[in-house]
Amino acid sequence: MFQLPFPVSDANASSGSEGLGGLPEWDLSDLYTAEDAPELTRDLAWLEQECAAFASDYEGKLADLDAEGFLACVLRNEKINGIAGRIMSYAGLRYYQLTTDGARAKFLSDVQEKITNYTTPLVFFTLELNRMEDNAMDALFADNADLARYKPVFDRIRAMKPYQLSDELEKFLHDLGVVGDAWERLFDETIAGLEFEVDGEPLNIEGTLNLLTDPNRDSREAAARELASVFAANVKTFARVHNTQAKEKEIVDRWRGMPTAQTGRHLSNDVEPEVVEALRDAVVAAYPKLSHRYYELKRKWLGLDVMQMWDRNAPLPMEDTSVVGWDRARETVMSAYAGFDPRMAEIAEPFFTKGWIDAGVKPGKAPGAFAHPTVTDVHPYVMLNYLGKPRDVMTLAHELGHGVHQVLAADQGEMLSSTPLTLAETASVFGEMLTFRKMLSEAKDENQRRVMLAGKVEDMINTVVRQIAFYDFECKLHAARREGELTPEDIGALWMSVQAESLGPAFEYMDGYENFWSYIPHFVHSPFYVYAYAFGDGLVNALYAVYEETPEGFQDKYFDMLKAGGSKHHKELLAPFGLDASDPKFWDKGLSMISGFIDELEAMEG
Repeated sequence: MFQLPFPVSDANASSGSEGLGGLPEWDLSDLYTAEDAPELTRDLAWLEQECAAFASDYEGKLADLDAEGFLACVLRNEKINGIAGRIMSYAGLRYYQLTTDGARAKFLSDVQEKITNYTTPLVFFTLELNRMEDNAMDALFADNADLARYKPVFDRIRAMKPYQLSDELEKFLHDLGVVGDAWERLFDETIAGLEFEVDGEPLNIEGTLNLLTDPNRDSREAAARELASVFAANVKTFARVHNTQAKEKEIVDRWRGMPTAQTGRHLSNDVEPEVVEALRDAVVAAYPKLSHRYYELKRKWLGLDVMQMWDRNAPLPMEDTSVVGWDRARETVMSAYAGFDPRMAEIAEPFFTKGWIDAGVKPGKAPGAFAHPTVTDVHPYVMLNYLGKPRDVMTLAHELGHGVHQVLAADQGEMLSSTPLTLAETASVFGEMLTFRKMLSEAKDENQRRVMLAGKVEDMINTVVRQIAFYDFECKLHAARREGELTPEDIGALWMSVQAESLGPAFEYMDGYENFWSYIPHFVHSPFYVYAYAFGDGLVNALYAVYEETPEGFQDKYFDMLKAGGSKHHKELLAPFGLDASDPKFWDKGLSMISGFIDELEAMEG
């Protein structure tokens, strides 16, 4: 019910932050000052009491409420969501700062369990809501404009109507959620606790992944082989987690009558399956003109007969390897944001000055990067593992875009602010694009332009091609699990089938690469999440094309879209820009921007 944030960026970072300047750390006191803070104790007690009171006041009575009574019920439910979300955000963010700390892990687990127990009596709300007749709901909305504002939330809840189980079973599944979360925690703790050694230096997973971008090819190879070795030593645990999670999902989906393993994700994203399939098909069809073509260029630049997987994210020979300090990164992103619209920089400013960003790489800190919205009456928090690479600047631009979006959408309130994943990546990818275009316009010469273009193409391939390959892997994994238990070798074979297809003929694959599925958090935390990245990238490419063609009035329309949060469907949000994601040609427009960048790179080779 109350999802924790989780590291979502496939970012490469390593331990240590020397020479980067003063990196900010979170100040979580806007949520709570400590795990034993009296305010937290008070809120937990209030939550327990209010959940019981809510159930007592409304269970079995929803259908009898008039519009005013129904609105009062919704507002009480929203407040419960807000308090529970605040507590879980605090516990989750503290845990991600230091996942290896037993006390923080225990506090998170205890709080999660309490909130699950307290909120179990609320399960009736969705069940009764879905038993109400459409005309009865329409009449309530017609009677009260304040209540009608919540219609998009109820439409999304009622989309689950055909897949709803009995009241008793829904309560059982709610209670059982804690057990499923334990598998996610096992995954997180296993990943955070992995130990690697490259050239005699002990490293965590971030440090080792970071070496895959090292200019020295021997270092990259050593890191890749060490990753393969450690993943192989732990692959049974990862296979067990994936088998169990996929089986649990299959059982729940079967009981609910979901037609596919992806249906639940599409429903929660408020997106039609055919739109996702059109995106997937467009990207797969474009593999030859995108990733295959780009990696062939990169192979030549690196002077290789064939590329190995450790060359995929290698820096280019002509690349500037200087480190970007934190202050410069901040100035770059903020000036790009301000150049688009001063309001955007204004919203982003407090992230840097008020302890809303945790940037440094520290032992035990969760890998990757995320922006977590917490609750609408506080503010978002951004987590990075910043090491001063140009890609880290892009990650800052990306996560800050999420943060700006979350701040703007907060006025919608707890139930309407949350954006479906397909649109949740819009502001983040747009923030990256603004930052990239600013840096590109300031390129000193053709060589610098080439490096920037190549870097952007790589990022776009990682966002579009790689994530759609991940999506295909998950589709295959869940389909195969329906037929029975999967061995690590079975999962590895599925992984290799999508990797070879998406990356193309420029690559050869070392033994051990078949286990590289094991460290991707999305597969465990949020099945089928990954297509949202490609959706967001394609959407932003199309949006940016509109901005370039007709900049007049674009900013206001863009801000209105972000402010809408989850209150509108993607069709409604894109209509002011003359765009429609259900049109298959829409995705080709987005993909042609990437293809155009590769055209320019090929022309430079002349």
